[in-house]
Amino acid sequence: MERLQKVIAASGVTSRRKAEELIISGKVRVNGNVVKELGTKVAGDDIVEVDGATISRDNAKVYFLLNKPRGVITSVSDDKDRPVVIDYINTDKRIYPVGRLDYDTTGLVILTNDGELANILMHPSNNIEKTYIAKIEGILNKDDVDRLKSGILIDDRKVNVVRFKIKEKNYEKSTSLIEITIVEGRNHIVKRLFEELRKPVIRLTRVGIAFLTTEGLKSGEYRELSIKEVKKLYSLK
Repeated sequence: MERLQKVIAASGVTSRRKAEELIISGKVRVNGNVVKELGTKVAGDDIVEVDGATISRDNAKVYFLLNKPRGVITSVSDDKDRPVVIDYINTDKRIYPVGRLDYDTTGLVILTNDGELANILMHPSNNIEKTYIAKIEGILNKDDVDRLKSGILIDDRKVNVVRFKIKEKNYEKSTSLIEITIVEGRNHIVKRLFEELRKPVIRLTRVGIAFLTTEGLKSGEYRELSIKEVKKLYSLK
């Protein structure tokens, strides 16, 4: 069961706020009956009409932003019966994660049933920025910094670092905290970057995808993307 205004907005007819106005004004029917209460919930087989037109429930697109915890698989299922990202999302839609995060990497994952948007976000030509916080072994020296600035070859392909910042140096423990932004989508690419510098990653978190951040999301929490955010993601094509 989902709130009526959420179902209307997810169908793409209008925004959730406008859907609420339509409900209050008596322009929405459920199974032929006018509904004016915003708290009304509808089932998957209920027929919803807005201004006399039946909305399509099957094509309703949904978009979620999850702060993935450590030890969770970025997939819809796992043959070892480990927890997967969709376990954290309360929806009856068949959603899937856009891209991957390693089992031991935490941070942002977008989940949706919108294949077109997923393709935009994953296609290399769109240069979607992804920002990570990496705790690494050792302290970056001048040569390391120069190599990051100029780009590092991995499997004969240069990985261009959009920007990076040394957030913390711990000389006592010989560790560093680095914020790094790349547009790469290859598996384990951030870990492999620092391996090339002989500075293995101890802990890795993705804190940004394009303009989206972990702000307001604790580990294991998720939220729906707004219509404005979805449109902005589409504009990245």
